[in-house]
Amino acid sequence: MSRIGKLPIPIPAKVTVTISGRTVTVKGSKGELTRTLPEGVVVAQEGETVVVTRANESRKARERHGLCRTLVANMVEGVSNGYERKLEIQGVGYRAAVQGKNLNLNMGYSHPVLIEPPAGISFAVDGPTKVTVTGIDKELVGNVAAKVRAVRPPEPYKGKGIRYEGEQVRRKAGKSGAKK
Repeated sequence: MSRIGKLPIPIPAKVTVTISGRTVTVKGSKGELTRTLPEGVVVAQEGETVVVTRANESRKARERHGLCRTLVANMVEGVSNGYERKLEIQGVGYRAAVQGKNLNLNMGYSHPVLIEPPAGISFAVDGPTKVTVTGIDKELVGNVAAKVRAVRPPEPYKGKGIRYEGEQVRRKAGKSGAKK
């Protein structure tokens, strides 16, 4: 039995969960999320909790049990509290700024890089080297943060680039002196 899958999901106050077949809709103070779950799992609301169970004991159903429970739990968490991912910029002359809704990055290229956020995502900049990606969909927040990081990933020799907050970059030794 999946240890994660069998846990009930508590529904906070001011959050409503609507289940129609395999489609789960969660509404909260921050917004609304909808997801269609794969076959093999059954979602049911029991009082103030949501319970995810297997439709049968097939391999696919067992694989998807814990996944689907976590997806629904992330939806409930997202519409009630939201998610954020923080990024740090390191390097001389590297900086970020918000222009309207877009994120403008000057990362040492011959041109600034402009990133447009998808619906439900917003950028915030705390000083020129701190970027925060916020939204209600955990998957989307992580993907957008990864796209921002991919503009200039941290390099191993000087550590310059965009990294997640608290990320440790493995450093390499540079060239050794010429041997005679």
